[in-house]
Amino acid sequence: MMAGRLSFRNITALAPMVRVGTLPMRLLALDYGADVVYCEELIDIKMAQCHRVVNEVLETVDFVAPDDRVMFRTCEKEKDRVVFQMGTADPDRALVVARLVENDVAAIDVNMGCPKEYSTKGGMGAALLSDPDKIEAILRKLVTGVSIPVTCKIRILPSLEETIGLVRRIEKTGVTAVAVHGRFKDERPRHPVHCDYIQAVSQAVSIPVIANGGSLDLVKTNKDIEEFRKATGASSVMLARSAMWNPSVFSSRGPLPVEEVMEDYLKYAFRYENHAFNSKYCLCQMLRDKVESPLGKQLQAAQTNAEISEAYGMKEFYQQIQERLQAKRDSLQSCIQPDRPVMDGDVTTMAVKFERREYPAHITPKMFLLEWSRREKLEQPQYEVVQRAQDRAFQAVVTLAEKKYRSTLWEKSKKFAEQAAAVVCLRILGIPEGRIGEEDSGLISKRKRDEKMTNGTTEEDEASIKRRSTESYQETENLESEAAVANGNHHEPNTPPKRP
Repeated sequence: MMAGRLSFRNITALAPMVRVGTLPMRLLALDYGADVVYCEELIDIKMAQCHRVVNEVLETVDFVAPDDRVMFRTCEKEKDRVVFQMGTADPDRALVVARLVENDVAAIDVNMGCPKEYSTKGGMGAALLSDPDKIEAILRKLVTGVSIPVTCKIRILPSLEETIGLVRRIEKTGVTAVAVHGRFKDERPRHPVHCDYIQAVSQAVSIPVIANGGSLDLVKTNKDIEEFRKATGASSVMLARSAMWNPSVFSSRGPLPVEEVMEDYLKYAFRYENHAFNSKYCLCQMLRDKVESPLGKQLQAAQTNAEISEAYGMKEFYQQIQERLQAKRDSLQSCIQPDRPVMDGDVTTMAVKFERREYPAHITPKMFLLEWSRREKLEQPQYEVVQRAQDRAFQAVVTLAEKKYRSTLWEKSKKFAEQAAAVVCLRILGIPEGRIGEEDSGLISKRKRDEKMTNGTTEEDEASIKRRSTESYQETENLESEAAVANGNHHEPNTPPKRP
């Protein structure tokens, strides 16, 4: 095997598990002694729509869907030991996804063993076991199309002869290893694992065979891993539920007290801003029969990472992490040159952050843009706001005279995002924005509107000015309220993030 390529001989691995194999669990398993970690199965159709983003704040690489959900997050610490598992039934689409991630992972794996409907209904997972020609087409496409090892994970077929025949066909595609879950497609975790099938497969091929399925009866402690390896004759062992319940099973000292393990897990979950719902799920698996304990009930009631930190007595640690991450964000934003417009499709963008302290109490960029548009007899500016799921930050696009403007920076509140978009528009158009110290632009402020009313205006003018004054006042009131939320002086309702 080429130097630097991941080896699958004589290893212990964290198995791919939906909702469990996210970054915090993978890093924790590596800390405890796992040699290789698999991510949860990610569907090719969803991944093919993602774009790769370097997250400088978290120091991660994120693969982000069009709706801003982070589908896969990884980091340098696991780069040479993480295996990306995909669900696919299409060779071409599989290659698109593999090439998207190949520079950030150590190997590519194809799921051919999941019996759940969400996987099989699209012809993926265990559905592939009945179509060996498609299995061969997918694997050959990947092996010849990427520069990193390709593997697959299967279940055993109804007969030993069929199972050995399939694995031999798989070997001929050039894959580096094959993981064998020693259960039939219709069997579930309560059924005993068929070690004899795995043993026969191990003897029939020359590539490493990774034994999987021993968590029910055979692997409860670290010492049991070697016994399972011997019972199956496999080169390596992959653990799912025993690692989900307590990932310290990978440690020679393991398993450690679950309370200690959960705290170690949360340190990674907070550090990498893992979704609260995902963290809750993983912690509940570790609690097992204690999920109805006082701690379990407090965990289930928690809706945010902050509330989870309180349940585990880690509030101070969580706050320190948040302060560190915010300082990193501020530092990165201060280094961005704000005065260079860039076209993003049909939207003109600039890196602008709205700073409320830079404007008088009753003046905002949105007010200036509104007044200017009225003076020029243009339609009122229109704002569209989106919220990013991973950190609930906001970004806005303002449309004026059929042109769109947006700041590339994300804001803590909807109103601040709209103000930032207004600033971009004003600066591109060369219009004053109302900052403290700016020369009087002649645009009508609230004070000047009031002066006009007292200096003799028609009733129609008076009514119009009063309406505009009310709009401006309401804008200021809303902005000040949003500023309070952004600064932590007001309780913002919790909006649960979307699940990854």
